[in-house]
Amino acid sequence: MRQFTITEVSPYVRRVTFANPPVNLVGADTLAELSEAVEILGHDEHARVVVFDSSVPGFFLNHADSEDFVRLLAMTGQDAATPVFVDLTTRLATAPFVSIAAIRGRARGGGAELMLAFDLRYASREEAIFSQPEVALALIPGGGAGERLPRLIGRDRALEVFLSCHDYDADQAEHYGWVTRTVPDAELDGFVNATATRIAAFDKTALAAVKKQVNRATLPPREDLLASSTEFVAAAAGPGFQGRVQALDRLLAEVGAEEVERNMGHYLGMAALPQR
Repeated sequence: MRQFTITEVSPYVRRVTFANPPVNLVGADTLAELSEAVEILGHDEHARVVVFDSSVPGFFLNHADSEDFVRLLAMTGQDAATPVFVDLTTRLATAPFVSIAAIRGRARGGGAELMLAFDLRYASREEAIFSQPEVALALIPGGGAGERLPRLIGRDRALEVFLSCHDYDADQAEHYGWVTRTVPDAELDGFVNATATRIAAFDKTALAAVKKQVNRATLPPREDLLASSTEFVAAAAGPGFQGRVQALDRLLAEVGAEEVERNMGHYLGMAALPQR
């Protein structure tokens, strides 16, 4: 794998590190490799806890790569009839190991949807940023955020996130319940490692059983995920999305890609983007 590295931290703890510089865009290769990593770890009988992090400063799992959109929309999961995001987020949420996200930097769009599928989400208080920017691009969330986020933070707050397309800092995300908790950046690695080590010391059968119990009470129906994926594909084929992407591309050229990526919530609201 080129974008993901799997490391054995201890006999029962694994770490998966993502790197797709410069800004960790999620493309077709990203999803293919992440699917492969989940498959490998799912068959690792010793893996009880898996920590997911990023080695690219400022970015965790970012939004989809617009230049790879055609391939992304055509991708399916292990079942050829299931869209890749539905397949991957479902397998992450139901994996036989406990998944922990150590979030430094931006988690946006499709990347934020993948983040929601992890069991526990610990965020750097100073560095983590969250956003679902789809509506500003004439889209809707199509990778599970429309179903998972309202279950975490409530209907009105989820609507605020989706409709405003703002960037949310870690403290606000914690207040809403978007993440499990925030931790000072200097303490994040130590906290996550200690949590992973503690959980991994417990019986794997019991860990898997309690995940299944909680999943029954909290995971969205598969039919809803499939419906949202279909609606997303339809929106992506519409003229509104094409016009917004072209305007964003012009803005990227004028202001600079790194500046826009770091402050996307601000730039999505600019008048430079066309109104429908």
